[in-house]
Amino acid sequence: MKKELRRNPIGYICMGLWNIQAGQITKGLLFLASEIAFILFVIFKGVDSIIGLITLGTNQQGMVFNEETGIYDRVDGDNSMLLLLGGVITLFVIALFIIAWWLSVKSGKDAVERYNLGKKVESFKDEIKALFDRDVHKLLLFIPLLGLLIFTVMPLVYMILMAFTNYDVNHQPPGNLFDWVGLDNFKTLLGSTEKLSQTFWPILGWTLIWAIFATFTNYFGGIFLAILINKKGIKFKKVWRTIFVLTIAIPSFVSLLVVRTMLNKNGVINTQLINMGFITSPLPFLTDATWARVTVIVANMWVGIPYTMLIATGILTNIPADLYESARIDGASPFKMFTKITFPYMWFITTPYLISNFISNVNNFNPIYFLTQGGPLTLEYFKGAGKTDLLVTWLYKLTKDSMDYNYAAAIGIVIFIISASTSIFVYTRSNAFKNEEGLQL
Repeated sequence: MKKELRRNPIGYICMGLWNIQAGQITKGLLFLASEIAFILFVIFKGVDSIIGLITLGTNQQGMVFNEETGIYDRVDGDNSMLLLLGGVITLFVIALFIIAWWLSVKSGKDAVERYNLGKKVESFKDEIKALFDRDVHKLLLFIPLLGLLIFTVMPLVYMILMAFTNYDVNHQPPGNLFDWVGLDNFKTLLGSTEKLSQTFWPILGWTLIWAIFATFTNYFGGIFLAILINKKGIKFKKVWRTIFVLTIAIPSFVSLLVVRTMLNKNGVINTQLINMGFITSPLPFLTDATWARVTVIVANMWVGIPYTMLIATGILTNIPADLYESARIDGASPFKMFTKITFPYMWFITTPYLISNFISNVNNFNPIYFLTQGGPLTLEYFKGAGKTDLLVTWLYKLTKDSMDYNYAAAIGIVIFIISASTSIFVYTRSNAFKNEEGLQL
């Protein structure tokens, strides 16, 4: 009879010990090796990285007089940007080690328990085989999760931390250091009397107005177009759908650049209107704030309506025909059938799409940048922001043109809060969430 194994408390500190006790030598040694590697990383790199994350550098690059040569030599200093990045990576390494430690404890407990119950304790070779059979889902998810961690989560954390520093045009590494400033950037952005705050609120207001109009003009325009094409008596339905879908096949930035060329001061539209005698001077499609805002909304309809049309067409074909037949027998008008049958059905199904479309319009870079580049510019706004700039295009200008990365990061966090809170609030109050089982007409 096998002697019962008792888990040594040291197993909580020495990773893999319980696996080795239960006969999983290879697995236990791998856990132990990962612990040793982590300890060496902490000793030789981790501690310095955490200190660098806290201080963001203490030695600034400068010039020191060399008495032997009689000239000034440049002395390299700390690079705050690399110290911040190194600190973030170290935090993720620590988090991964904690996960590995938890897996080690869990695996060790399971192995000892199976051993004491007389069950087979799988060897390392058996577990590798299981990854290609029973546990293949773990193998398939590992690479995407690793990519998500490295290319999405880590840069996101780096950007969030940057919002709490003074990393701007006056603190550019490696020549200068930047430092932690707490919530100062958010105070300046949201609640101060400085030009930055006086720029943020008007741009936020226009961003929300743009998102609402861009979302619902495309939504109702697409529904109307789908109903019109789907109506009995309309011939060549496939041809009409194909014509509108062609706008999707053309890259949106190409369409927007063409529209921009057509609408400028000397563009084909102004030229033709003047030649025909309708106007005497060019219309300020892109140079007047109100005209420009209306222009980008209308131009966005050209790009966005065909997408909604395709979705609405698919939904229309799935609405039971007997509902319309019953409504006709009861004497319902076409408008009544739309408001009582068609629209409720579409609204129920497309609510998640509508929410995601609203959020994408909050972050819709192309129509604004390629049509107006945020213009017309005004001296009332902060560092090159324009009357049609959205938060996302202003963020781009702050990073590319003025190198105010701290304010750009703070704006990015504000955009995320607006997007996340709006999505959760609206969706949890929609019928699509409350009545998941089905639609009651």
